[in-house]
Amino acid sequence: MLMSLAAGAGTLALAGCDRLARNTGVDALLRGTEKLTVRSQRLLLDRQSLAQEFSEADLSPVFRANGTQMPDSEEYTQLLEHGFEEWRLQVDGLVQRPQRLSLAELRRFPSRTQITRHDCVEGWSAIGKWQGVPLGLVLDAAGVMPGARYVVFHCADELERTLDGSGRYYESIDLLDAYHPQTILAYGMNGRQLPVAHGAPLRLRVERQLGYKHAKYLMRIEVVDAYGGLWGGKGGFWEDRGYEWYAGI
Repeated sequence: MLMSLAAGAGTLALAGCDRLARNTGVDALLRGTEKLTVRSQRLLLDRQSLAQEFSEADLSPVFRANGTQMPDSEEYTQLLEHGFEEWRLQVDGLVQRPQRLSLAELRRFPSRTQITRHDCVEGWSAIGKWQGVPLGLVLDAAGVMPGARYVVFHCADELERTLDGSGRYYESIDLLDAYHPQTILAYGMNGRQLPVAHGAPLRLRVERQLGYKHAKYLMRIEVVDAYGGLWGGKGGFWEDRGYEWYAGI
């Protein structure tokens, strides 16, 4: 399995070197390297190649919950108190049939269960069992329009309080990864309902990328032709702060 330069960039950021990434010259170099990494991996790996899957005997006894473990949001708190019965996943943007899907409706889609390793940019990993609906099926139900290139995931957790919303967690992937068979919207973990600390009611699992791409607390999926106009313009909360957009492993 190939480890991209995303891990190195993320480790530097966590070590306090994110100021380098904010330097325009260094940032341009990182972005150019990232494009080379993406092209190289896509050439070397089949577009449908799978991340390694494991058995239940391999499940980690403890699976750390990183990042936000409970969104500081009145809306989220109310949804949680009612068991997410009123929660809806909004699917819009460049789609022919915008959707508002409840958990019950998502569970009626064909599901996929996979046991995979989560690799965090902080240097730890854990193996967990995930159940959910393949993202591609949800996109097909909405009808992706020509010209669409990316899928943006808007989340309930806000890591920094800002007036412009730039502290709200979001992520993006391209359609190639969106339609990968192991890219799922997970509502179950280790045979149980997805815990709040791990992103309930729904989180993204994009198994060929590092952990910060696996957005939790999903509220909206937006199909777009570009992500440059969103918040910091780099395609994700951590990407806007110096991480690489493509975090392939």
